Amino acid sequence: MADNNIRTQVGIIGAGPAGLLLSHLLSLNGIESIVIEDKSRSYVESRIRAGVLEHGTAQLLFDTGVGARLAKEGMRHEGINLGFSGQLHRINLAELTGGKAITVYGQHEVVKDLIATRLSRGEQILFEITGVTLDRITTKQPRICFRHQDRSFEVTCDWVAGCDGYHGVSRACIPAEALTIFEKTYPFAWLGILAEAAPSWEELIYANHENGFALFSMRSPKITRLYLQCRPDEDLTPWSDDRIWENLEKRLSFPGDKTIQRGKILQKSVTTMRSFVVEPMRYGRLFLAGDAAHVVPPTGAKGMNLAVGDVCLLARALAAFYAKDQTALLESYSDRCLRRVWKAQRFSWWMTSLLHRFDQNDAFEYRRQLAELDYLTTSRAAATVLAENYVGLPWTD
Repeated sequence: MADNNIRTQVGIIGAGPAGLLLSHLLSLNGIESIVIEDKSRSYVESRIRAGVLEHGTAQLLFDTGVGARLAKEGMRHEGINLGFSGQLHRINLAELTGGKAITVYGQHEVVKDLIATRLSRGEQILFEITGVTLDRITTKQPRICFRHQDRSFEVTCDWVAGCDGYHGVSRACIPAEALTIFEKTYPFAWLGILAEAAPSWEELIYANHENGFALFSMRSPKITRLYLQCRPDEDLTPWSDDRIWENLEKRLSFPGDKTIQRGKILQKSVTTMRSFVVEPMRYGRLFLAGDAAHVVPPTGAKGMNLAVGDVCLLARALAAFYAKDQTALLESYSDRCLRRVWKAQRFSWWMTSLLHRFDQNDAFEYRRQLAELDYLTTSRAAATVLAENYVGLPWTD
């Protein structure tokens, strides 16, 4: 017997952007929910992840009242740069998409804003929970059991949203025979750093170099985020700060007076590259959203934005159910999400294959990449395809 029994309409597992935003959107529609998270609040608020918001993601945060800090601190970018053959080529996103742009604003900052909003409205978020189990998910009263602060809890709800990431319990509780998994692993990774250095360029640079891919990005006017292509099993031990900066300077070297501004490296990490999709994204009364259902390589900047699209569709479906007793949007949730997910997978795979060295000795493939980049940066039609995908395809069909 649980020490505490809770009844709510939607139980949400995971206090990342997907779970928190879903709870917020449901609240705006008068729908009760509870969010549970196995990490601490300080951990989820400081976890460095994605930093590029699609046009639709930023607009949704503004429209739903959680964009005040984003408006002040977010960096709107109307273009991105492709670097290859020692030259820099700008893709004008706004011109090619009717004024749309991206906004550079860290995922952990979005999480901070959502947590502050949820708690200010008196909504329930329980951090540092343990022992999560789900049962009765094929009935009208699914149940989530867990422990929090040495007490056992039992949450009975109408629906469960699994927003707990790739390694979470939600997808794992679905019978294996009920799911189809699609997966691709790439033969390289990203060595990423967070540096206390003012950005040297105003916009992101994706660089194809004979020594491997490099990415110049930023998180704020004082913090730079940079990546180098490396091996999946890369050992960070021999990568001194000087070696990292020297490799970045080599791969991000372009004519002109701008060079990377060095600074104190605050964080080093290796990010593996993989594509993953599970179908369907629903089982009984359990809906999967975000990384629990799909993972993309970070080249296309789609991970968090796909999660936002998922919960936007799910919130609309649940609002229709509670307001009008309609189930059509709930029934079609998986199909509608997957349509966009697979387009994002295609774009992320294309960007990855365009910019990375798969085989350092394959001269033909390297020349093919350079030819495609040349075409991409000289054809308005080709550049428009990149721009439309990068600023984000619509998720509200």
